[in-house]
Amino acid sequence: MYDHENSPEPELIRRAKRGDVKAFSRLYAGIYKDLYRFALCTTRHTQDAEDAVSEAVAAAYENIGKLQKEESFRNWMFTILNNQCRKILKNRNKTVSADEQEETGREAESAAGQEMDYAEQHDVRAAFAALEEEERMIVAFSVFGGYRSEEIASMLDKNAATVRSRKSRALGKMRRFLEKEY
Repeated sequence: MYDHENSPEPELIRRAKRGDVKAFSRLYAGIYKDLYRFALCTTRHTQDAEDAVSEAVAAAYENIGKLQKEESFRNWMFTILNNQCRKILKNRNKTVSADEQEETGREAESAAGQEMDYAEQHDVRAAFAALEEEERMIVAFSVFGGYRSEEIASMLDKNAATVRSRKSRALGKMRRFLEKEY
């Protein structure tokens, strides 16, 4: 889990704000895997996930001067990425075939580094996919971003109690889905 309190990022962020490309690259390198995992679980397509991360990083680089709290860089990046993922999902005109879902599932499994057997991974992916978009985002922020409910609430402009409730409901849905499978 990410230690939001004791982050070494503030100095790198100050340097990036002054135009230091290497500092921004180090910031990006430190969170790329989490950004990609979140985007892949949200969009369920490798290309869409890569596009979302690329767009989010470009937007962050262009706007790093607007970041007010240096300790909130990670939050800020995930908020930008969340907006990019939502834009991609909104603009997606195609439906995902079963083969594409299977391929994406294998890639998500690899990215997440899970050590379950294939059947269990498939079932967990299916349970996650059965959630509503907002529920998937809340679970993904929590699992891949390591964010607390208060932080997720801030990113999604929701009440923290609402986020806790929706997260609990989403995890309950997943649990019931998996119990039916086994």
